[in-house]
Amino acid sequence: MSTTTSPLAGTYNADPVHSNFAFAVRYQGVSLFKGTLDEVTATLVDGKLEGAAKVESISIRTPEQFRAHVLSDDFFAADKHPEVTFVSTDIAVADDNTAEVKGDLTIKGITHPVTAKGTWVAPAADAFGNTRAHLNLETVIDRTQWEINWNAPLPSGGKALANEVTLIIELALVEQA
Repeated sequence: MSTTTSPLAGTYNADPVHSNFAFAVRYQGVSLFKGTLDEVTATLVDGKLEGAAKVESISIRTPEQFRAHVLSDDFFAADKHPEVTFVSTDIAVADDNTAEVKGDLTIKGITHPVTAKGTWVAPAADAFGNTRAHLNLETVIDRTQWEINWNAPLPSGGKALANEVTLIIELALVEQA
């Protein structure tokens, strides 16, 4: 399998309507709790990806007091760290359009390297005269590495919230003139 490092020349910005950062975490040992960070900015410049998501834009389908808890110091500490950021160190796209992106993920001011894998849809003309590409990535992180430690014991044993969190990144990228 041949790969290309730096798959794009030029500058692409994320289309905010069609891009988001999502997460899923096992809850109560059986269910999946899912949410998204909807205010996303990202640029892909000559094969280097940088992105950010506003923590306050978290979309979770639960009562407001739970949303406030997720924004608190127990989870994201949104008042002190208003963004989750990512800066790539390497992007590889294979001939079969699979992609691997390595880089540094910062949550709560704490940075760790991550590797995400997924798919790449090469640039093509869209219906509005723009050139558009798409990057879909997924990775699993241990939330405690970013000091997101809150948990509660379950009556039957175990913890209410898993440490492993799946991150899903959807970036619709539009070429800039």
